[in-house]
Amino acid sequence: MTTKTLHRPLRTAEVARRAGCSVQLVRNLERDGVLESAARTPSGYRAWTEIHALAAATYVVLAAGVGAAEAKRFLRVARAGTEADVLALVDMAHARLHAERRDVELAGDAVAAISAETLGDVRPGDAMTISELAAALAVPTSTLRYWDRQGLLTPARAGGGHARVYAPADVRDARIVHQLRLAGYRIPPLQALLPALRQHARTSDITAALRARVAHINSRSRALLQAAPGLLTLASSIEPKAVP
Repeated sequence: MTTKTLHRPLRTAEVARRAGCSVQLVRNLERDGVLESAARTPSGYRAWTEIHALAAATYVVLAAGVGAAEAKRFLRVARAGTEADVLALVDMAHARLHAERRDVELAGDAVAAISAETLGDVRPGDAMTISELAAALAVPTSTLRYWDRQGLLTPARAGGGHARVYAPADVRDARIVHQLRLAGYRIPPLQALLPALRQHARTSDITAALRARVAHINSRSRALLQAAPGLLTLASSIEPKAVP
């Protein structure tokens, strides 16, 4: 490939095609300072370079791993910072993914252990007030009230229907919700999982959800690895070879 071909200006549509994104996204990335502003031809068209094409493609891959906002930050650092700055960001992103993976593993272990507990004969004294349960879980009472409003917990009411009373089964549910929330689960998936657990005392749905979360973490980790070469090239300002 000749030097002339390597350095020929690229049209916006070509940059978008290589990156696997829309023309508008390329323009938005330039507007947001993620891509360096393109030179203009005498006719007013943008004249992009191979570095621009690499940066756009790296952004698209990276966004799948760390999210759009964080991917933009990575690219800005790659443009303005050093290789060490980029490596530090990559290390932190991998560390966050590792922490998420560990949280999911711990949640799975906790859910299995909690669900296997035998509730036994329930006595009035076994119930807990909202303050007692909040203290046991180390969460604010407002968190338990929010879970109640979302249907994750169904405590009985005492004292004229105002005071919440959490029976052993409610306490078990609260412990499971707490572990899954720590693992990053949002409210809607839990609203679907908890009724099945109460009715069938099975953890298969929760186990499947945990596996799906691990698969999502794996996908993000792969995206981060795939984006790393592009980030390093951008940080070192090495002109890449043209991609057909």
